[in-house]
This record gives sequence, C-alpha cells and structure tokens, in this order.
Amino acid sequence: MKKPSQFDAIVVGAGASGNACAYTLAKAGLKVLQIERGEYPGSKNVQGAILYSDALEKIIPDFRDDAPLERHIIEQRIWVMDDSSFVGTHYRSEEYNKPPYNRYTIIRAQFDKWFSSKVREAGALLICETTVNNLILDGNQVVGVSCDREHGDVFADVVILADGVNSTLARKAGFHGEIKASNVALAVKEILFMPEETIRQRFNVGEENGVVIETMGTITDGMMGTGFLYTNKESLTIGIGCMLGDFKANPNKTSPYTLLEKFKQHPSIAPLVAGGEMKEYCAHLIPEGGFHAVPKVYGNGWMIVGDSGGFVNAVHREGSNLAMTTGRLAAEAVIAAKAAGKPMTEATLKSYKVALDDSFVMKDLHKYRDMPEVFHKNNQFFTSYPNLLSGAARKMFTVDGVDKKTKEREIFSSFRQSRSLTGLMGDAYKLWRAFR
Repeated sequence: MKKPSQFDAIVVGAGASGNACAYTLAKAGLKVLQIERGEYPGSKNVQGAILYSDALEKIIPDFRDDAPLERHIIEQRIWVMDDSSFVGTHYRSEEYNKPPYNRYTIIRAQFDKWFSSKVREAGALLICETTVNNLILDGNQVVGVSCDREHGDVFADVVILADGVNSTLARKAGFHGEIKASNVALAVKEILFMPEETIRQRFNVGEENGVVIETMGTITDGMMGTGFLYTNKESLTIGIGCMLGDFKANPNKTSPYTLLEKFKQHPSIAPLVAGGEMKEYCAHLIPEGGFHAVPKVYGNGWMIVGDSGGFVNAVHREGSNLAMTTGRLAAEAVIAAKAAGKPMTEATLKSYKVALDDSFVMKDLHKYRDMPEVFHKNNQFFTSYPNLLSGAARKMFTVDGVDKKTKEREIFSSFRQSRSLTGLMGDAYKLWRAFR
C-alpha cells in the first residue's frame, strides 16, 4: 500500500538537469527532496564544459550576477584533421562580445556547486553521499525511492530521474532496457593550467572572452568521434571521445587516453597546449544515440531528464542546454498538475512529452535523427576523406609552377582512385540527408 507522501517530488541527481528541475519545483513552492550520490554536487564533474545562456536564463534570469563563469565565447573553430594538418572554418563575431553573452566556458565542479546553492536557497532539501537503490512502486505507480541508509524509504507524488547515462533506476524498474554501446561515447578530458596571459596571446582573446575548437578526422583512429579544446580563464579543457561500441568492437584499437595524447601532440594542437600543467583528468560517458535512442521519458509517477534520457545533440556538441531545458520542462509539468489537482499518472505527465516535442530539444534531435547511423556505417568520414580533403587543400595552396587546372584534374583523379564517383556522390547524399 502507498504510504502518505513526504514530498511533492523527489529528484535523483544534482547535475545540470537535476538542479534545473529541483530549482524550478522549489521556486514554485513545492516540497522537494534532491538526492545526490556524490560527496557534493559537482564532485564527480572535474571537467570543463560549455554553458548555453538561453537555457539557464529561463530558469535563473540573473545567473550572470554570481555564477562562476570562465570566459564568454566569441569564436568557434571547426577543424577536419588528418595526422599532420587540418582544413577548417572559423566564426568570430563582435556581436558575441556584447552582453548578454550567448555562451560561456565553465568548470563543472564549481558551477554545479553554485547551481546547487541556488536550489537550496529556493527551498529544496539536498541529501548527498546517498545512493538510490530502487524505485518504490505501488502496483505500476512510482511512489518513492529506497536509499542506502537506515530507514531509507522516502515517498513522494513523483520521482524525476536525473541520474546520468544509462539510468540504473529506470532499467531496474523496467522502464527501458540496457543502453546500446553504439549509442554512447566514451570521452576523456584534461584540465591544463597555464598563465592567463599565455592563453590570451595564443588564442587572440581578451581578459574575459574565449575560443572553442571542435575537430573530427583521423585523430580518432578511424572510429566515430571528435576532439575539442576550450579556453578557460587560467586553464584549457582538452578532450577526445569515440563511440563505446567502436572500442568494444575493436579491442586492439588505440586506448582513449592514448588518443588524447595523440591529439595533444598534433602539430596544430601542440603549440596551443605547450607548457600546460595537467591538474585534472577524467573519463565519462555521453549519450549520443540521438532521436532514435531516446527512451520513454514519463509514466505513472516518474519522468526522465537530461543524460538519463539521451538528450544530447551530438552534431552541435550541445548537452547542458538540453539537460537544463528537459529538467525545467519536467518540473513545469509537475507544477501544472499540482495546480490543477491532478494525480501524477502517465496521462497527466504526458504533458512533459508534449512540451518536449514542441521544444528545440526534440526538434533538433529529429532533424539529425539519421546522423548516427550514417557515421557508424561509413568510417571513411574519419579515415580517407580527411586525408583527401587535406591533400586537396595542400595541392591547391602550394605554388610550384603547376597550373590550377592541372591541379584540379589531379585532385579529382585522387578522389576517384580512393572511392568511385558513384560512391562519393552517394556519401555526399547520405551526409546531406543526415544534416538537412
């Protein structure tokens, strides 16, 4: 039998999605319990990351007043790399150098602590160093959680799962199956400390603005993946990630850490990170299965938000904004149901999915729904094509007395030898379909 609810809502997890959800609920006057297994919010997140302003503004409009922000981003670089060079594009805008700034680099450990303080100021009760072992069900209705503490059963009208990739609680309850290795990336990151003046000179930035570099190509040893470099105030965040399924399918492939070292030693990256002192290192999983990998995210007395639901836009490397938005939308569904006096049933909480579908979150995931499969099945995008692209650029930019028409014919011939014209056009069509 269901016991009387002790809380209006329980939020499991104190990352970006869990904090967004708990804050929104508590700010509306609901009685909220937030449970975090780490020593404190952010204790498991040593890495740097990107914060997207719009998502947080909708939750805490004045967050810029005291949030621990590193640099606002004014320049985006996208590089396709072979082993010794890159072909890329940059976008830098003075508009991004005017407040309110569009996005920032952050150190997650510091930011999560700050966000959690706002959650507690709003009235939520936070309990750390506590693991939720199971959901408590009354029939098919979730009515609470069972924790690893004495008298650890806690009851609430609704439980929101923000417990990270491959939510253990959702799987135990049978809400979805084991996440496929082909839908998860394993990323490794380092924080490299260096003087602020060095960062300013190397990246051509001021005291507060910064640069993001995102890369793909042969740096991932033929596996689907990306590399990245972010500028913080007095440090750089550098990392690389590949699909977990590729590592499992190719156990003899280069290890994640070796890939990161190779990336750091690339001729285009090495001068930027030279002299940096490694202070932090971590590895973590990122859900990158996209639209088709999103599980059911609501039911009788429960909802799933953030990484637990696979809400990551891999194409644009967006995660924190999807996490915070899904957390907020889940909270708003609960608030509306409470205001209307409705029970937290599947029929009631369907409003969360309706809001999701109407938001940029699902619209963007749907737009790129075919991208994971295209890249999974066509590793030439991470092998031969970067080499061909770089070789073509090198040939055209080398002044050696050969006329450009002849160079164009040679480039075309090299593409044909590498892959048939039909194959090239087919790959171009696949890519167009995936990005359209």
